[in-house]
Amino acid sequence: MFSLDVLFVSHQTQTTCWDHPKMTELYQSLADLNNVRFSAYRTAMKIRRLQKALCLDLLDLSVAQNTFEQHKLTNNSHLLSVPDVINCLTSIYDGLEQEHKDLVNVPLCVDMCLNWLLNVYDTYVLNLLICLFVTLANTNYNNFIKILFNKLTKSTGDTCDQRQLGLLLHEAIQIPRQLGEVAAFGGSNIEPSVRSSHKTYSVLLKTQP
Repeated sequence: MFSLDVLFVSHQTQTTCWDHPKMTELYQSLADLNNVRFSAYRTAMKIRRLQKALCLDLLDLSVAQNTFEQHKLTNNSHLLSVPDVINCLTSIYDGLEQEHKDLVNVPLCVDMCLNWLLNVYDTYVLNLLICLFVTLANTNYNNFIKILFNKLTKSTGDTCDQRQLGLLLHEAIQIPRQLGEVAAFGGSNIEPSVRSSHKTYSVLLKTQP
């Protein structure tokens, strides 16, 4: 577990708060999307706005993977300190700034991404950081599934049990939960989804020649 005692100063109100002023603006803009009727569209629009605000739409997932390896962050259960996260985020955004100088402000992006991560997760392990970047980085769907599965089964070879899948879904559901959209995904109880996934997989195995 980690905590970071950071207070940001609002120059408009001359008050201190836990959220970066730009993050507060982002949350307000996300709230404006609550009038979108259909939950799937509403959630997708919020995630897209978050992705662009954190400049993660510019990040290729393979680059994020290489950064994890450079920082020797390969153990999914590894407990991260705040400096670990800051160093990793700084490396990622430094690389993005070189390619997109007019779009990426490294200190701001690091502050906002760290701020958001601390708001989403109370305890922090590497698997959660991976979950964030796999979800929000720029990649195609097939690559998304492949990388997520490889990270999930890193310690067990090529199999995924219900416990591993449950942990992954629990981590992933924190993103829509923080956006106020967890109800659209069945709430925080991920057990029905885990059982359904394994049941479907078992049926597919039986139907294969």
